[in-house]
Amino acid sequence: MPFTAAAILLASASEGGGGGLTDVEPTLFYSTLVLFGLFALVLGKFAWGPLLQMIESREEAVRAQVDGAQKAQTEAQALLLQRQEQLAAAAREREEMIARAQKEAALVRAELVGKARSDAEAILERAKQQIQHEKALALQELRTQVADLAVEAAGRIVRSSLTPEAQRKLVDDYIRDLPRTRQ
Repeated sequence: MPFTAAAILLASASEGGGGGLTDVEPTLFYSTLVLFGLFALVLGKFAWGPLLQMIESREEAVRAQVDGAQKAQTEAQALLLQRQEQLAAAAREREEMIARAQKEAALVRAELVGKARSDAEAILERAKQQIQHEKALALQELRTQVADLAVEAAGRIVRSSLTPEAQRKLVDDYIRDLPRTRQ
């Protein structure tokens, strides 16, 4: 029906023949106004509601996406901070472990050096004691041999005047009177 009314109005306008650009024809004016009203009524009834719903649903979808993106960004920032804190904590723990290991290594090294020194001192002391013992044994044996040689020599010289026991006592007294060497 709107199409026929528009066609009738166009036909009647062309029949009048001589209207100017500024002339207002009441028929054309009212028919245009009626057509616009009908068009607005049809659009309002059939198209405006769905268009508004579509725009509102799109607006809600965009708003939900923006909110989701902001929430995701906030979560990502929180995760980033958490990861950075974890990395910092791991770095601190690593540094503490390295420092602990270095301290333990220094203690073990000092302990081993101290043990090695004490072992070396003990070995040196045992060697000194063994040397002193061997020296004392050698001196004792040397004295015995010197005494035997002296007794034998003196025995040859003085065989007739002294008995072997008297000779032995004389040599022992002589050896005791000799200056003692350091032990």
